[in-house]
Amino acid sequence: MTTATPSTGFLHLVVGYDGSPPASRALDAAVSLLQGRTGRLEVVYVAHLSSTVMMSAGAIAEMESDFDEIEQDLRAQAAEQLRGRVETWGFQRRQGLIADELIAAATGIRDTQAGRTVVIVVGSSSHAAHRLVGSVAVNLARHAPVPLVIVP
Repeated sequence: MTTATPSTGFLHLVVGYDGSPPASRALDAAVSLLQGRTGRLEVVYVAHLSSTVMMSAGAIAEMESDFDEIEQDLRAQAAEQLRGRVETWGFQRRQGLIADELIAAATGIRDTQAGRTVVIVVGSSSHAAHRLVGSVAVNLARHAPVPLVIVP
């Protein structure tokens, strides 16, 4: 199903971003969606600890340090990709399950900023295994309480 994005009103786009090619395409698509509209991009990186890492306090501390570095790199990559194209944007790092955290970011905006259209934008996965076990995009398609754009 395809629906037109409203041309009036404030459009708040929550973009799942991990620096991968699908995430970069999603960020480009979000920029296109904002053209000629009043709105804001919220670039969201979700740091995810695997269950094996969570079993070791030392591993958690090491991963937290890695996540800090990754966040800085991704923030810089997003800034470069958005330079001169979007004026109002933010970057946030969340931690947990990716789809759940993107939904939480979007619903948090929706619930605190009445009258704004909130849309989640993600890239589709190119991993063959995701066809069998599902991907973030598939999980979002099943559970997102706000509009969702999946960029091929």
